[in-house]
Amino acid sequence: MRRLIIPVFLLISLACLFLTIIYIPIQATRIYGAPTPALGIFQRIQYSALLLWYDGLLTRPLDSNGTEQSFTIETGESVISIANHLQIVGLIRDAESFRAYLVYSGLDTTIQSGDYKLSAAMSAIDVARELQDATPEEVTFVILPGWRIEEIAASLSTSGLSITPEEFILAAQHPPGGFDFLSGAITTEGFLYPDSYILPRGTSADQMIDAFVRNFGLRLSSDVKNAVDRQGLTVYQAVTIASLVEREAVQDEEKPLIASVFLNRFKIGMKLDSDPTVQYALGYDPVAQTWWRNPLSLVDLQFNSPYNTYIYAGLPPAPIANPSLSALHAVAFPADTLYYFFRAKCDGSRSHEFAETFEEHLENSCP
Repeated sequence: MRRLIIPVFLLISLACLFLTIIYIPIQATRIYGAPTPALGIFQRIQYSALLLWYDGLLTRPLDSNGTEQSFTIETGESVISIANHLQIVGLIRDAESFRAYLVYSGLDTTIQSGDYKLSAAMSAIDVARELQDATPEEVTFVILPGWRIEEIAASLSTSGLSITPEEFILAAQHPPGGFDFLSGAITTEGFLYPDSYILPRGTSADQMIDAFVRNFGLRLSSDVKNAVDRQGLTVYQAVTIASLVEREAVQDEEKPLIASVFLNRFKIGMKLDSDPTVQYALGYDPVAQTWWRNPLSLVDLQFNSPYNTYIYAGLPPAPIANPSLSALHAVAFPADTLYYFFRAKCDGSRSHEFAETFEEHLENSCP
């Protein structure tokens, strides 16, 4: 009789061993997918058993009618903290089961910090997978003061938006309607207000242009418009001069002085002689990989373009860049001077010497 008991015991032990080593992992794989190869055999068995034990805590949503809510994972936040936080805010049923699934699947090592939109109508497994991609529904897009349209377009490739540079440039060449200050404009250049924008990822090129131009309109206060009018300028002319000021000035405090030079020249019909207008006309320099070639040669200064203010008197046909509000204010409220000339100082400070006469201007030349 004892001889029979031993084989039965062995059979039961073998059956339990089979259940533990083979059946439980197979069942867990069928329901939850394959475990991460990083788990050892005993860990695989352990976490497979845990998942089968937890079962509905992972596969059933906490609230099938749950609404979407924001959830943030901080940089360096632990898996335990994330799981507890999800349970506290009512997005998952149980933090421990959630963490077990993350370890089993290997998703615990690939969670990304960032902002998410999650819902209690999602199962814990769905939540875990969602946390692998922190790609936001909105992106931040920045325009720097003094950028021209092509420079804005070039930054689109790393923006997270689906707009191509070509689509943007094409849209920027057609000013949107509904903005009085764009009346007669041949391009949106100058009115794509430098700022930081939060845009939906699905924003179109036209919508993007509209947002930039609309922001410019919001910054164009009645005080500025009245001041521009007192200068005898239209807003379009003021923005055109401001674009020159933006490209010429390095220090903000000099912008009203530089604006006074251009305004003084413009009012007496003198050529503006502004290097940035030539740079704009020349376009992209593939050697220096810049849109603003510097220094300019004597041959460059003779480049035949209506934008070249060394050849043609008056303002260029359109702004040459998108100026900051400080540059526009400098044109609206310029320094009261008799300056007609300025040039960079010789001390490397990147500030300028100003002069009333050409003789004084020559005296300011570097040795």
